Amino acid sequence: MANKNAFYAQSGGVTSVINASACGVIEACRNHSDKIGVLYAGQNGIIGALQENLINTSLESDQSIAALRHIPGGAFGSCRYKMQDIADNDSEYQRLIDVFKAHNIGYFFYNGGGDSADTCLKVSQISEQMGYPIQAIHIPKTIDNDLPLTDCSPGFGSVAKYVAVSAKEASLDIASMSGSSTKVFILEVMGRHAGWIAASGGLATQVQGEPPHIILFPEISFEREAFIAKVKKTVEKCGYCVVVASEGTTYADGGLLSGSLSEDAFGHKQLGGVAPALCSMIKNSLGYKYHYAVADYLQRSARHIASKTDVAQAYAVGRAAVEKALEGKNAIMVSIQRGSGSVYSWSLGEAPLESVANQEKKMPRSFISEDGFGITQQARDYLLPLIAGEDYPPYKNGMPYYPCLKNKLVAKRCKQWTLC
Repeated sequence: MANKNAFYAQSGGVTSVINASACGVIEACRNHSDKIGVLYAGQNGIIGALQENLINTSLESDQSIAALRHIPGGAFGSCRYKMQDIADNDSEYQRLIDVFKAHNIGYFFYNGGGDSADTCLKVSQISEQMGYPIQAIHIPKTIDNDLPLTDCSPGFGSVAKYVAVSAKEASLDIASMSGSSTKVFILEVMGRHAGWIAASGGLATQVQGEPPHIILFPEISFEREAFIAKVKKTVEKCGYCVVVASEGTTYADGGLLSGSLSEDAFGHKQLGGVAPALCSMIKNSLGYKYHYAVADYLQRSARHIASKTDVAQAYAVGRAAVEKALEGKNAIMVSIQRGSGSVYSWSLGEAPLESVANQEKKMPRSFISEDGFGITQQARDYLLPLIAGEDYPPYKNGMPYYPCLKNKLVAKRCKQWTLC
């Protein structure tokens, strides 16, 4: 009987290093071609499996696959698509099994965050119930760094580096203009419930008193009066004030400073607008001239300034997923474990998906300064190794060179399917 084929897909918001994980998976499968048949990639995540849009990665050259290590975005397309609860409707899962059976797929590698871990777990459980067991391995990825049972999440280190560098460079700009112009600059960064990204802005501070002067975390309730007083005091002392604000900053009652009423497939509200909301407060209360920037997709796509540590870890978890599947592991997430020595080191482990799916790891209070507006040395010690090192992509004519894959789809063997 032919070896089982494998399926890999990218899920959720992409990162500057998710393709490094894809590279790790594909190269590992090629190295084990005696045990794993063809590796198919889902076009646009799990939707690719449901619609039977399967990309034959075997048609890509070794050079093209190796290039994935330095290409941002999602090479095969990603998605935000929530699988229905099997208790309500098992048709989607039956569809998955039909497609996997038709293409002799026995390995499922899903590259994403907490919601993706939930999907991965369900595929493992339900495939068993339906009589076609699938070995499902979750490959961690999220810029929010909020996955539990892993020291960090691939994708975060590069975002942290981008935010720290951006905060540093913008601060120098504002400092030079503050005498006669802008007094306040606000950088809005991602982070729905966890302030890891905002905290990384604090790494721009190399000497006490340097900006950013204020960091706003989702873990700390926002108090308008305290914030305005801190801005005023900082401008009077330093001549200007730099703020890094998480998009998920909330009031004590849980209300967001700003955000849309629209929700994604997982029920997450569309965030954004914190920076202009803060600027409006400052203008109305203090009258200072301000500027703001929203890092948005720029922070997660900035492969040109990726962390070398992050790239290495993203690639490693991809390779390890294949190795663990071949060891017979199932329903686990590959995890990153920090060494205990004074010099930073890391290794790979695993965590059960039951303990990972739909869970969030927030910033510990010990990482946040007593006044709630900054980070502690403990946070710096945690964050600094994750942004260490540079891993520049190749350049051509002054621009990063990001080649595209062929992404050729295989012939369909199942009936047409319409998404629910």
